[in-house]
Amino acid sequence: MVAEFVDEGIAPIDMFRVEFSEDDLRALEEALSDMKNPVEILLFTEKSGECLPCNETVKLLEVLREASPVVAGEKAIKVKVFDRRHDYEMFEKYGVGRVPTILLVDGVIRYLGMPAGEEVKGFVETLIRISTGDHGLSKKTVKELSEISGRIHIQVIVTPPCPYCPYAALMANMFAFVAKVYGRGNVISEIVEAFENPDVADMYGVTTVPTIVINRRVVFVGLPYEGQLLKAIKRLSKLPRGTNAVL
Repeated sequence: MVAEFVDEGIAPIDMFRVEFSEDDLRALEEALSDMKNPVEILLFTEKSGECLPCNETVKLLEVLREASPVVAGEKAIKVKVFDRRHDYEMFEKYGVGRVPTILLVDGVIRYLGMPAGEEVKGFVETLIRISTGDHGLSKKTVKELSEISGRIHIQVIVTPPCPYCPYAALMANMFAFVAKVYGRGNVISEIVEAFENPDVADMYGVTTVPTIVINRRVVFVGLPYEGQLLKAIKRLSKLPRGTNAVL
């Protein structure tokens, strides 16, 4: 289950336009109505014309915030926006070097680039699962993730049109979420939008998506099963770890 990725060096900006019909908004409100607890989104951006998807990402998060239910007197989705020119201390604190970047769960879930197109589905489901605590993983996976001691950096390379990418992103996100809640918080899930970050896609020779990289090693091309991803993480956590800085 893969989709072709063609890097033309320019992000097709039409893919990143925030356009929701009335039916889309109603469906979004219905989906987000399952949220039980507040979820904070940290958005790192810049207010210049050089970052084309930045303004659209701000719009997307505002739409999601407005569509979210009221929890304890406030919208369930809370958004904090940091500008690269003025909030450099926050950029440094969280190790953010690209815009737009979205952080969830104190940074263990990261989006490099806008979650656009099909990726919105996985992003919304991630917010709901964080809010409810219903990660959807098996007891075996939860137990073994809680016992992993090595640092794991999962990168999921995606594109907006890819129909399988949201499922790969959601799985990686829930691995990071579970490791944070039940373990050491040593699993990072980083969803990398390939058109906005072509250098990352080029570094790993990505030709189809989703491509899943663990600790800078390409491990899967396509959507793995939960058990396959867990097995790969356990194996790589025991290997000597080289340079593995968050891009």
